Amino acid sequence: MSLSEAPCYTIINAQETEPYNEMQLKMDLEKGELNVKIDTLKRVIQLLLNGERLPSLLMTIIRFVLPLQNHTIKKLLLIYWEIVPKTSPDGKLLQEMILVCDAYRKDLQHPNEFLRGSTLRFLCKLKEPELLEPLMPAIRACLEHRHSYVRRNAVLAIFTIYKNFEWLVPDGPELVANFLDSQQDMSCKRNAFLMLLHADQERALNYLASCLDQVNNFGDILQLVIVELIYKVCHANPAERSRFIRCIYNLLNSSSNAVRYEAAGTLVTLSTAPTAIKAAVSCYIELIIKESDNNVKLIVLDRLIALKENENMERVMQELVMDILRVLSATDIEVRRKTLTLAMDLVSSRNIEEMVLVLKKEVSKTHNIEHEDTGKYRQLLVRTLHSCCIKFPDVAATVIPVLVEFLSDSNELAAADVLIFVREAIQKFPHLQPLVIEKLLEAFPAIKSSKIQRATLWILGEYATTVKDILDVITSINQTLGEVPIVEAEQRRLAGEGNENDENKAPNSVAVPNNKVTSDGTYATQSAFSVAPVSKKVERPPLRQYLMDGDFFIGTTLAATLTKLVLRFIELESNEKKQNRLCSSAMLIMSSILHLGKSGLPTKAITNDDMDRIFLCLKTLSLRTPEIVEIFRKSCRNALANMLSAQNEEEQQTQKDKQKVAAKIQPDDPIAFTQLSSGKNDQLGENVFESSLNQALAGTKSTALSDVASPNNKLNKVTQLTGFSDPVYAEAYVHVNQYDIVLDVLIVNQTSDTLQNCTLELATVGDLKLVERPHPVVLAPHDFCNIKANVKVSSTENGIIFGNIVYDTTGSSNVVVLNTIHIDIMDYILPASCTDTEFRTMWVEFEWENKVSVNTTLTDLHEYLKMLLKSTNMKCLTPEKALSGQCGFMAANMYARSIFGEDALANLSIEKPLDRPDAPVTGHIRIRAKSQGMALSLGDKINHTQKCLQEKSAAA
Repeated sequence: MSLSEAPCYTIINAQETEPYNEMQLKMDLEKGELNVKIDTLKRVIQLLLNGERLPSLLMTIIRFVLPLQNHTIKKLLLIYWEIVPKTSPDGKLLQEMILVCDAYRKDLQHPNEFLRGSTLRFLCKLKEPELLEPLMPAIRACLEHRHSYVRRNAVLAIFTIYKNFEWLVPDGPELVANFLDSQQDMSCKRNAFLMLLHADQERALNYLASCLDQVNNFGDILQLVIVELIYKVCHANPAERSRFIRCIYNLLNSSSNAVRYEAAGTLVTLSTAPTAIKAAVSCYIELIIKESDNNVKLIVLDRLIALKENENMERVMQELVMDILRVLSATDIEVRRKTLTLAMDLVSSRNIEEMVLVLKKEVSKTHNIEHEDTGKYRQLLVRTLHSCCIKFPDVAATVIPVLVEFLSDSNELAAADVLIFVREAIQKFPHLQPLVIEKLLEAFPAIKSSKIQRATLWILGEYATTVKDILDVITSINQTLGEVPIVEAEQRRLAGEGNENDENKAPNSVAVPNNKVTSDGTYATQSAFSVAPVSKKVERPPLRQYLMDGDFFIGTTLAATLTKLVLRFIELESNEKKQNRLCSSAMLIMSSILHLGKSGLPTKAITNDDMDRIFLCLKTLSLRTPEIVEIFRKSCRNALANMLSAQNEEEQQTQKDKQKVAAKIQPDDPIAFTQLSSGKNDQLGENVFESSLNQALAGTKSTALSDVASPNNKLNKVTQLTGFSDPVYAEAYVHVNQYDIVLDVLIVNQTSDTLQNCTLELATVGDLKLVERPHPVVLAPHDFCNIKANVKVSSTENGIIFGNIVYDTTGSSNVVVLNTIHIDIMDYILPASCTDTEFRTMWVEFEWENKVSVNTTLTDLHEYLKMLLKSTNMKCLTPEKALSGQCGFMAANMYARSIFGEDALANLSIEKPLDRPDAPVTGHIRIRAKSQGMALSLGDKINHTQKCLQEKSAAA
C-alpha cells in the first residue's frame, strides 16, 4: 500500500505554519517544560498531517515524551502514533515500534479508566498485526473491567481486530456472545450485539430470539442495531419475515424518534401489506408533527414523497391525506410547501371535500396571523385550492367565494394567483360564470392594487354576457371612476377648495408676520408668502386615483373592457336608443381619460402607446368594423383558451415524464448483477443499506443511484495530465461534490527506476482552495498508485487547477509539468423552473448583469436557442408554442439553479432578416445573477461555445 492510501481517521484543522527547525523541535521535546512539550507535539502532528516525514523525531518522542503521565500528552500521543509512519520503505515494521507497543500494554493496564478506554479506541485504528498480537491478553482482560467505558471500548477493539485479523482472536464471536449474556449496561450490549451482527449473525439471531419480548425495554442504541439485524436477515432470507415482523411493529412505538424512523423504513421494505404501509406512514406523520427540528421534518417528508412513487403504497397513502394535512401546523414555509404538494398528489374524489374544508380553515387563519412567511403561505394555499378545483370541478363553487376575498388583500402575489385561478375557472366551467361575476363585482370596489384591478376589469369585460351583468359592471366602473368628465370635475374641486379657503379667511384679517431666530442668532421675519403651501390629501375613487397618479395603463384596460361590454350589449339589446345611450357614455369615459392625460393634472402624462390604444377603442365603437368587432368579441377569449390548453398539455407532459415505467419481470429476463446494474431506485427490491453506503462513499449530489454505480459516467470525467511518452504518466478523475472537488489522480511510473519522494504538487486559480497537500510516495519500476486530493469550492465560478509531479531518482531530481484542469461552471448548474412572476421578481432584485452579444454562424433562431440551452444547462421558461413559427425575431427567458442554491436568469433577444435566408443570427443575451462570478462565468461559457462553433464551421 502506498503512503497516499495509508489509513488515517483523524482530521485536524492546521493553521498556516511558518518554516520549522527540526533541531529546535528536538530540543523542545527533550528539555522543554511540560507546556512547551505539549505545544511542540501539536506542531509535530500538524507537520506530519501536512506531508512532512520527520523520522529523526520518533526516538526522541519515545525517550522523552512517552514516559510522561500527563493526560494531555497521552491524548496527543495517540494521535501521533496513529499518523506517524510505522514501517520502513521496504514495508517492514520499524524496530522502535516494539518500545511503543510496550507503552500501549502499560496503558491498557493503567488504573485510570479513561486512559484504558482511549487506548482501546486507538487500537481500533491500528492496521499492523505485529503491534496488536502482544496486546491481545491485555485487551481480553479489559472485558472484565469494572467500568462500562472500558468494557464497551474493549468490545469494539475485539470487533475491529476480528474483522481485520481474524487469526489474532479466533474465538471472538464466542467470547463476545458470553460477554453479552452477562452484561447489563446498554452501551456494552449494543457494541457486543453489533459485533455479532457483522461477525456471527446466527449467534445474534439466537440472542434476539431469546429476548424478543424485552426489546421494547432496551435502550435506543441497541434497538437501532436490532432493526438493522432484522432488516439484513429478512432481506437475505425472506422466510424469516414472519418471525421478526411483530418486533418491528412494536418498535414503531419506541420512545426514540430515531428508532421509530428506522423501524418504519424497515417495515415498508419488508412488507407490502396495506396494514404495514399504513402503520409506517402514520409513524412518519407522527414524527413530523412531534419533532421540532425543521430539517428532520423535511427528511421525513422526502421519505413520504419517495414512498408515494410506489403504486401500491400510493393507494394506501390516499386514505391518510387528512393526517398528512396535520403537518400544516408547522411554521416553516418549506415544510408546508412539501406537505401541500404531497397532499395534492394523493387527494382523491373521496376526500377532496374534507381537504378543501381544512384548506379553507387555514386560509381564514392567515388573516389573523402576521408572520414574515404569511404572504407566501397564503399564496401556497391559493395555488393548492386552484389545483383542487381544476382537478375536481365539483368543489369549485365552494372555493371561489373564499378566494375572491383575497382580491382586496394587501399581498399582491396572493391576489394575482386568485385571479389566475378565477380566469381559468370561468373559462373551463361555464356554469360558474354567474357566481364568479357576482363575487368579482362585490370585491371590485375594495381592490387596492392597480395590477389586480386591471386583471379583474379584463375578466368582467370578457365574461359579462347578459344584459343585467353588463349594466352591473358598467355601474360598478362608474362608481369606482367617479364623476365624468374627469378634468372638469377636478377643476371644479380645485376651484371649490380655493373658494373654501377664501371664505375661511376673515374679511378684514391682516397677515401678521412672525419674528423667528435663525441658527446664527440673527432675527428673520416669516410671512404667509414665504411658507410653501401644504398639499392636502384628497380622497378619490380608486380608478380615478390611479389615473391621477399617472397610471394610464389601467385606462387602456378600462377602454377595452367598455368596448367589449358595449359591443356585446348592442348584440343583445334591440332598442337602438338604449344602445346609443350606453355607447355614448362609454365613449365619454374614454375621451375623458384622453383629455385628463393631456391636461397636466396627473403626476405623469399619458404615453403615446396608451393614447393609441384608447383611440382604437373609440374608433371601434364609432365605426364598428366587422373585423375589429370580431377581434374584441371572440379572439381575446380564444387566445386565453389556447394559452390554457398549452399550459395543460405542458403539465400533463411533465407528469408523464415523472411517472415511472412499471417494472414487469418476465421469466426469460436477464439477471441483474449489482456491479453491472445502473441501480434502479426500487424501494422494495434493492438493499437500501448497500445503496445508501454507495451514495455516501461516492459523495454524489445526485439522488439517482445510476449516477453513482455506473462506471461509464466516471470515464467521461477523466482528464489526461501528462503525455504517454513522459517518464511519469498521470490522469485525474474529477468528481464534483456539493462543496468540494475530489481529484483521484492515477500516477504510473513508466521507467525502470525506482522513483523516490514522488510528490503531486497542486495549485489553484479562482474560488478554489486545496484542503491538504498530498503525501509523497515511492514508486517501484512500472508501478502505479492513486493519490486523492480535495479542493474546497466556495462559489459558482470557473476555476483552474494546475501543478506538477516532482520525483527523485538516483542522483537527480526531476519535474513533470501537468496539463491544467478546468473546473467548468456547468458542473454546478442544473436546469430548474419558476413562474413568470418569480422570474420577474428575481430579475428586478439581482444586481449583476452581463450582456453577451450573439456572434455565430448559425442561421436558424431555434437552432441557436437549442445550442444555448445545451451549453449553459439552462431551461427555457417560454412555452414551445410561443416560440414556434418563423417571424424573424425571438425572445425567450431561461432559468437555472446552482447546487449551492444560487439562481441564474437569462433573457435571449435574437433576430434575423427574413429576406436573407443565409444571414447569421444577431442579437444579445442578458444574464442576471446575485453574484458577479456566476454572471461572468456564464457569459464566458456562452462566448467559448460560440467561438468553438465558429472554429468548427471555419474548419468545415
